Amino acid sequence: MEARTDVTEHKHHHGHDHGHVQQHPGQGHIAPRRPAREELQHIQGWGADLDRKNRPGVPMERTPPRFINQPEGDPPQQTEKVEILVSSERPGITQVFGTVQPPSGLSGAIRRLAFRSSENDIRHWLLLLLADRVNVVEGIADDLAHGHIPNILGEMGIKAELKHNPAGLAKKALITTAVVGAAWYLLKRRNEDRYYR
Repeated sequence: MEARTDVTEHKHHHGHDHGHVQQHPGQGHIAPRRPAREELQHIQGWGADLDRKNRPGVPMERTPPRFINQPEGDPPQQTEKVEILVSSERPGITQVFGTVQPPSGLSGAIRRLAFRSSENDIRHWLLLLLADRVNVVEGIADDLAHGHIPNILGEMGIKAELKHNPAGLAKKALITTAVVGAAWYLLKRRNEDRYYR
């Protein structure tokens, strides 16, 4: 209790309060002060969940609101102009779907294989992950075929990781080297065993 009195006296003695601490009566500690609304308004997006009267984004919101006269029933079916992969758990295709990245090449074949399995089958997701990795290689090959040399180090974030997380990058490099080295050793050993038989 004496420590709190000393803090109060010290504050009054010097004649200024920086407002960084707030004392709670009945408690033996000094709690940090909660910033006022005015001090937080410089943060982009702050206050989005406030009352509409105090919400910073209200003047920017659309008036009248979107879909105020929404038609009855389902939206019209979008026409299929490219191949669309549909989950086996759905009775049919959704009314609206993306058409920017239709399945193509080896990655497309892997995705088609993945969609033969149900979404609760781990093979579905592992095959989709593999298809994404294959698609990266296909994209690099496509860039090279069109005379564009991709910035692989920049696009994979290696330059940024080298600058901000060199220890993590070194760890990844060691793990990759170990995995590739082990795979190379096992393949070489298998070929030698076949040769000596």
